[in-house]
Amino acid sequence: MAKIDTEQRLREIYGYPKGRPVAKEIDYIDPHARRFIELSPFCVIATSSASGFGDASPKGEEPGFVQVLDDHTLAIPDRPGNNRIDGMMNLIENPSLGLIFLIPGVSETLRINGTAEIRDDADLCKRFEVNGKVPKTVLVVSAKEVFLHCAKALIRSKLWEDDAKATERPIPTMSEMIRDQAKMDIPLETEEEMRARYKDVLY
Repeated sequence: MAKIDTEQRLREIYGYPKGRPVAKEIDYIDPHARRFIELSPFCVIATSSASGFGDASPKGEEPGFVQVLDDHTLAIPDRPGNNRIDGMMNLIENPSLGLIFLIPGVSETLRINGTAEIRDDADLCKRFEVNGKVPKTVLVVSAKEVFLHCAKALIRSKLWEDDAKATERPIPTMSEMIRDQAKMDIPLETEEEMRARYKDVLY
């Protein structure tokens, strides 16, 4: 077993993409990509610091929570969280990011790579008001690469198949795991109690 640390060696193993995998990449948000984003209730935002340390953060709401502002720009509201803001700190140092959008039941995903800036314009934040609450900031993304990703990973993982879903929670509750990992004496709560608590702080 040997460490692979050059592009040349990678290409010796994998070769080069050709045909559809190359041709499918566009540099704007076309009607198909726009519709995909409109129907997606979930995306993952990948960022990295200036030193190259990476982070991936899930974002999710009702479909349409990400808005396409024009053929090259989309906006993502930042809802209340734990205030770690790891991804935002990365973007301050390095504006490059990658996005993956998913639609439940659809095995293809949509990938968008580009740059982003963090905005707190009052009129922009107001566009994302829910239950009388507006986000503190909005991520404005300039799309540079837009392409559909094939279904292989979701087919292999059986992500949307009912028989692959756990009928009972297969891992401890969040509070139990954090108690063990952080070695903190924190109150334990059931899944139901956690969901009830989240209900008041989602927005």
